[in-house]
Amino acid sequence: MQLKMLRTLPIVRDFELPVELLFKANSEKELLEKWMGTKVIKLESRKHGSYEFETSRGGNVVFKADGTIHEYIENDIIIRTFEMANMPIGVQLEFLRFEKLTDDTSKITIHIIYQSKEHRAEQLKLPFEMGLNMAHNNLQKIISEQL
Repeated sequence: MQLKMLRTLPIVRDFELPVELLFKANSEKELLEKWMGTKVIKLESRKHGSYEFETSRGGNVVFKADGTIHEYIENDIIIRTFEMANMPIGVQLEFLRFEKLTDDTSKITIHIIYQSKEHRAEQLKLPFEMGLNMAHNNLQKIISEQL
């Protein structure tokens, strides 16, 4: 059990958004680009779909990630792989669960499984928590403005 825990990372965040909008923010190209601040090269939001994200600064690619969507149930769950290019993190498996709390609030629970505890440790050396918090704050702000 201890080894399993070292290979996983749970993330839970509540939003002051209806679950339908939270789900759309994670599954529609235009909304993803706004709150993530990255270019969505490809996004097939469906079972057996795939995606590719890329961020450039000064003409140089500084972030590139892609993956395959294994399960896609609207307003409920997205199961996908995620891999960052040129990073020693390897492929990870992500379970994104969307939950309605009230008519106007919702929660996302992300469960990440890494190939090894070493891959997880490499991820956590990056400013991962800061970046995720910043992105989720952007999501709340940008999507709220559209209400």
